[in-house]
Amino acid sequence: MEFRELNEGDLDSLIKLYEQLDGANGNFTTEAARAIWKSEIEGNKNIKYFGAVDGGKVISTCFCIIIPNLTRIGSSACFVENVVTDKDYRGQGIGRKIMGMAIAFARERDCYKVILESASFRKEAHQFYRNLGFDGEAKKAFIMKLKDY
Repeated sequence: MEFRELNEGDLDSLIKLYEQLDGANGNFTTEAARAIWKSEIEGNKNIKYFGAVDGGKVISTCFCIIIPNLTRIGSSACFVENVVTDKDYRGQGIGRKIMGMAIAFARERDCYKVILESASFRKEAHQFYRNLGFDGEAKKAFIMKLKDY
């Protein structure tokens, strides 16, 4: 198993893993993902996809984006999204290593905080984040859905 930054060659496996996230990816294809990867993600120093890959299959991942900021003496924030580990690999510390990669990326970029959201019903995930040092009480997130999926 290798822990690394994901790349375009991982897209097919990554899209399949996202089906376990929340079922909201519909018929999103690797071709559609590749178009976004090429135009928006590849070469963008503020965006990283970290993953654990076992036998060519992405089995755990998270997405990070660095958000430049004009407060906190110009220190950026890092937003982490789409944290998921394949159901057959959970409980082995893999997600912890992936999140460690995201937190290290935030530190390297001199971020003053790492932010993530988690669905309110995912109590097990909330405990996982607390165990990593995240504070679930420090802020309140408000979400306005612009699409119905």
